[in-house]
Amino acid sequence: MSILAAADSTIAAAPILGIPSIDLFHAFVWGHILFGAPGLIAFWVPVIGKKGGSWHVWVGRFFTAAMLITASFAVLISLTTLYDPAGTHPHLMSHPDFGSETVIRDIFGWLMLYLGILTLNLAWYGWTTVRNKTDRNANRSALNLFLQAALLVAAINCAWRGLADGQVLMIGISTIGFATVATNMWFLYKPRPDPRDWLREHLKALVGTGISVYTAFFAFGAVRLLPEAALTPALWSVPLVVGVSIILFQWNKLRSPKRRHRAPPVQPAE
Repeated sequence: MSILAAADSTIAAAPILGIPSIDLFHAFVWGHILFGAPGLIAFWVPVIGKKGGSWHVWVGRFFTAAMLITASFAVLISLTTLYDPAGTHPHLMSHPDFGSETVIRDIFGWLMLYLGILTLNLAWYGWTTVRNKTDRNANRSALNLFLQAALLVAAINCAWRGLADGQVLMIGISTIGFATVATNMWFLYKPRPDPRDWLREHLKALVGTGISVYTAFFAFGAVRLLPEAALTPALWSVPLVVGVSIILFQWNKLRSPKRRHRAPPVQPAE
């Protein structure tokens, strides 16, 4: 039996392409852990270390790739859960707080799907902003714009499901998605971008990626270790407070006269 779930043998997992859903679910979880764990460690190297050096660039690329793969596994985990909530989470069916297919779908399905898309959005957007730092308009690729639309839909769905099922946490965390789409689109289409805007957005996006993944790590991990605390706003707010503090600190450093002349020009909107 998998260490990921003390499966209740009385609950049969529905097949997906002939494979029991719980087997696919566990495979996706292991992939999520395999790429997510080193990515969470790598996150701190560019955050704490010297900016712009070869080590920063190399580890930043590794972090971005790891987060894109991790988020893709999160999407697969969520879709498997939505397809068969009881079969993929049999250990929760007798739990007083999570023992409902509706709750499992909401938290481990729709909310995880939203967080997976949020992470994909931020990781890709953060990478493209630095790659296209001298040509802001190049960020308006079909994929980048699609990710903005996908995140907007996911955030609306997360908020709506939260309202419908009384999950206040889902409503609150959906605001991050709305803010992300709004600020991303503002950078992509603002009439007169500042030469340092690309760097602010790069910081915002990749630190935001870390916030998203650490939030999932703490919250969904708590379901295993301390289920009663898994849905408490305090637990979910820790990565957000730390991440926003890092973003504001780094943005404040960008205001220093030493760094102003280093930022390359950015093309204005067409």
